[in-house]
Amino acid sequence: MQAMVLNRLKSPLVWTELPDRQPGPGEIRIQITACGVCRTDLHVVDGELPNPILPIIPGHEIVGRVDAIGPGVVGLVDGERVGVPWLGRTCGVCSYCLSNRENLCDHPLFTGYTRDGGFASAAIADARFAFPLGEAGDDASLAPLLCAGLIGWRSLSIAGGGKRLGLFGFGAAAHIVAQVAKWQGHEVYAFTRQGDLATQAFAREIGAVWAGGSGETPPEPLDAAIIFAPVGELVPCALKTVRKGGRVVCAGIHMSDIPSFPYSLLWEERQLVSVANLTRRDGIDFLGLAPRIGIVTRITKYPLRQANEALADLRAGRFEGAAVLVP
Repeated sequence: MQAMVLNRLKSPLVWTELPDRQPGPGEIRIQITACGVCRTDLHVVDGELPNPILPIIPGHEIVGRVDAIGPGVVGLVDGERVGVPWLGRTCGVCSYCLSNRENLCDHPLFTGYTRDGGFASAAIADARFAFPLGEAGDDASLAPLLCAGLIGWRSLSIAGGGKRLGLFGFGAAAHIVAQVAKWQGHEVYAFTRQGDLATQAFAREIGAVWAGGSGETPPEPLDAAIIFAPVGELVPCALKTVRKGGRVVCAGIHMSDIPSFPYSLLWEERQLVSVANLTRRDGIDFLGLAPRIGIVTRITKYPLRQANEALADLRAGRFEGAAVLVP
């Protein structure tokens, strides 16, 4: 198998030839056909997440075909198309797992961070955390659903049922959740970097009723806002946009420090909450609903060998939507 491997933090990934791997009990091997490039991959490479396992193969938006099945696996067959998300394994016995909150598991493994991921031609995955994808849709177009889509779905659920929804940072996750929110009947308000007229036009193309810079005031108070950009300074900006009793959801796994802000921004029962990972139920619900919604992902494809270029372009915001590696 071939892979782009992170050997040292804050350094380029290295093209590496590795021996083929065999699945163990409860595992499957997947021949990868596409893997999305997520901002979390940048956090892994940049050393912004604690206790990384090195060397590591990044990538956690995996789409591929099962080509080997380990002992004890049920429900999956050879040749079946599956998707593998960020949450790659849970212990099943901690208090969180036993209370249907496996996203908060005390002893998890994360794909592309603490177990090898999808910037490769093949991957080993826990079969319990591989979602059947069926045969509808293009592999590369489905890949961003495995994290950008899933974390957007969980964030949208936590944001509540209000009509006016703000999205701060209009990248891979926001361009998916905007389509879901519109399908559900929300009005979407998109916030981008100040002066980023191209992304604002993209947001309106996706269905946003308003788009502007992160420091601008929307025409109406919002019921909720989701922050996808890993920028702590956006927290008080988002709080300023929501009505009394409104909710701000921080959707990233990492964020720069949040600056101090006056209590008046939080007062009147505004809420500030975070989202952590996902559950398998999130995956089943969202991936089952996605074909009905008719989600269209905007993707830019890169050959696997160009993973470093894809990460650099993501960091610089050189594309709209999501980047996808294709072996």
